[in-house]
Amino acid sequence: MRVLSTWLAGRHNLVRFYVTQGTIHVLNLQTSSSARWLNQVDRHLEEILIDHAHCEHKAAATAMSLLGAYIENQTLCEEMTQIVAEELEHFHLVQALLKRRNIAFRKLPPGNYGRELNKLVRGNEPGRAVDRLLVAGLIEARSCERFSLLAKHVDDSELADFYASLFESEARHHTTYVKLARDFASETAVKQRLIELATAEAAIIDAGHMLPRMHS
Repeated sequence: MRVLSTWLAGRHNLVRFYVTQGTIHVLNLQTSSSARWLNQVDRHLEEILIDHAHCEHKAAATAMSLLGAYIENQTLCEEMTQIVAEELEHFHLVQALLKRRNIAFRKLPPGNYGRELNKLVRGNEPGRAVDRLLVAGLIEARSCERFSLLAKHVDDSELADFYASLFESEARHHTTYVKLARDFASETAVKQRLIELATAEAAIIDAGHMLPRMHS
């Protein structure tokens, strides 16, 4: 049985995730989103909603790329197939939300979040597989935190309900990626690498980006 427990820790609103599936796996984001990002939300909400649609498309593309890269791993292929379907469903849900609000979907210059994280991926296997999966998991974890903050921050019942509804699936995706990384390295090695990548992810988030984006 898979159990998800989520809470906001202290004044930092740091979202932590605990998943029980035979063994307890814990992923801690190393930093919380700051007021700077919520100020971007207040000033540029439409642009962040558009970027969210792009994020869902990128998440589906990431899962499809992982499926192709490690197609001999049947479990990974099954999990990636499900994630692709769910992320594309989310993409269309965000598109429908934009349409209801008369917001034209368009291309946007990307922020630096995904690019900086992907620079950390090692070049040689199996380290490359571990890093690609853990980076994908960290992006999902950050999305969980941002969705939770949005749901609580916006004075808009439709948006609050929408982002609350997405939280569970994004959290599940994050735990799936961490679990799959253990197909390519020991649990100890995965935990250590996760700490290293989460620390780097925190530095990227703390630095922020001038473009208002879901992960800026």
